[in-house]
Amino acid sequence: QVQLLELGGGLVPAGGSMRLSCLGSQYFNASVVAWFRQAPGKEREFVASINRRGDNTHYSDSTKGRFTISRDNARDTVFLQMNSLKPGDTAAYYCAAGGVPSSTPQSYSSWGRGTQVTVSS
Repeated sequence: QVQLLELGGGLVPAGGSMRLSCLGSQYFNASVVAWFRQAPGKEREFVASINRRGDNTHYSDSTKGRFTISRDNARDTVFLQMNSLKPGDTAAYYCAAGGVPSSTPQSYSSWGRGTQVTVSS
């Protein structure tokens, strides 16, 4: 299993930007990587995914146009650049790795512990 570590969460005002990083262990570069988020009392929600080569990405409707997922395989890292943040983006953000691009959590076998993002109004 791939080991994942999320970095970069914190507090940001509405309209601001933040970049999250997901550092992976061995086999990370062979994995599809996705970001999910979960707010208190809500189900885990798909945010974005990226394929192994980094040339195919998918976004949820709520993040499309504001968030950008990218990867640097030389550094075993996937990034999530978040712009124009809204209070509704407040959640714990999780990095996940799996074999096929998917928006469902069940498709991913490896998960990080998450990092909290709080957007103040």
